Amino acid sequence: MTELLNASLDITVAIPTYNGATRLPKILDRLFTQMRIANLNWEIIVVDNNSSDNTCQVVENYQKICNSNFSLRYFLETEQGAAFARLRAVREARGELIAFLDDDNLPDPNWLAEAYAFGTEHPQAGAWSGQIHGDFEVKPPEKFERIQAFLAIREHGIEPHLFDPDNLRLPPGAALVVRKQAWCENVPQRPKLSGKLPGILVQGDDYEPLLYIHYAGWQIWYNPTMHTYHQIPHWRLEKDYLLTLARGCGLCICQLRLINTKNWQKPIVLVRTFLGNLRRVLEHLIKYRGHLKSDLIALFEMQFYLGSMMSPFYCLKRTIRKLTD
Repeated sequence: MTELLNASLDITVAIPTYNGATRLPKILDRLFTQMRIANLNWEIIVVDNNSSDNTCQVVENYQKICNSNFSLRYFLETEQGAAFARLRAVREARGELIAFLDDDNLPDPNWLAEAYAFGTEHPQAGAWSGQIHGDFEVKPPEKFERIQAFLAIREHGIEPHLFDPDNLRLPPGAALVVRKQAWCENVPQRPKLSGKLPGILVQGDDYEPLLYIHYAGWQIWYNPTMHTYHQIPHWRLEKDYLLTLARGCGLCICQLRLINTKNWQKPIVLVRTFLGNLRRVLEHLIKYRGHLKSDLIALFEMQFYLGSMMSPFYCLKRTIRKLTD
């Protein structure tokens, strides 16, 4: 509860970054020119997740031109993984609300004002996110819209609505706003899913804290008036990256479904996850037989289903490793 006592501002914008020296200037320039925030008490914090470039120097340069209306603070988090960077951001944030932005996610000029207004109007909202549009360096492949959500592109229409956490329909960690109280009272200090690390492909670190917040009774909303633009470089549309992403997103499924699951229910979840995704794999094979090698989007979906099918075994392996360590 110490973190809650430190919350004295309206909102903190938190930017976790890893080797983001070339990306940070764009996002900081956007934040320095936000509109409709004259009466807002806010701050920016940059959490450097053990970068090897000159990220620290970039932040120091911007601190020199930061005006008196808000502060820009820098923290180094040496434990690798996006989940640990977000946890550090929550500990350091002085705002009652925390608005996360990845260093490649550029906010609309009204993004901060809309984020704060929505939280004021929806006191039961523990987290909310908006529209995330793709800003592509190269043209995405045909039928890309089928998998664009995996690259944190979300365009769910112009009406606000609740997400569906029970079926893992949730917003990404980029451009996400959380109520600090909801996070601090419910999200463990040690995550089960750390995010991508060298040799570890498993994703799901975006969803884990949201599930804890949801199961504590808070609402998770989609707010279409918040717009950000996710910069997608060419290499994120290449086959090797996409298939690695698909597998990583699949491998976390069982662990996410086990959050808030009673011990007697866990074997049922393991079996249902395996069998449900085995069915999806077989149906996908029948539908796209002969075309998987030439259809990148269908191949991506197959890798996701395979990863999801194998996620119970990955989960069991992690459990056994913890017991034997």
